Amino acid sequence: MALKLLIVDDHMIIRRGLAQLLGQDPRVAKVDEAQDGPSALRLLRGARYDAMVLDVALGERDGLDVLKTARAEFPGLGVVMLSVYPESQFAVRALRAGAHAYLNKGCQPEELMDALLKAAAGSPYVTPAVAELLARNVRRDGPQAPHELLSNREFQVLQLLVAGKSVSAIAEQLALSANTISTYRARIFEKLGVRTLVELVDYANRHQLGAR
Repeated sequence: MALKLLIVDDHMIIRRGLAQLLGQDPRVAKVDEAQDGPSALRLLRGARYDAMVLDVALGERDGLDVLKTARAEFPGLGVVMLSVYPESQFAVRALRAGAHAYLNKGCQPEELMDALLKAAAGSPYVTPAVAELLARNVRRDGPQAPHELLSNREFQVLQLLVAGKSVSAIAEQLALSANTISTYRARIFEKLGVRTLVELVDYANRHQLGAR
């Protein structure tokens, strides 16, 4: 059966390019596009899709939030997270949240199609890089690193702070109040044991947590 796909990415060139690329595959019957989380959820609620390609960074509602909602409402939907962020930052989080696969945007088209076919069938697709990360998590005997205890939203705010964005700019991007972002920042500082933004940036650099 040919797949019905939904591509969710806030960059039009990437979204259209993926739609064109996947639409040429004879195993694909239909490709729809959404530029953000709310648009994606509206489409999912109005039609049936076999699998979704979902970006991690979607502005006011990040991909992990959309993933959580989509998996709760549509448990049969296959989800492939596709992102510029390296596997070390988000892959384990995405898989724990219910994604069937996590791929970097530098992957080959054949790999993306293989992942979508697996996801649509309800099976995981794990790259060697992600498999190594999962193995490390299983083998780890000691406590988790402090940043691994951050919630998905706290992790998102951390990356925006490290990228140099102000509290007000982050609040605007995420459609939250500045007070809420300040609360997230305080929690991040407390959980990571840092006192200043300079120390936060240093921590992020040491653990390779900076956004690309």
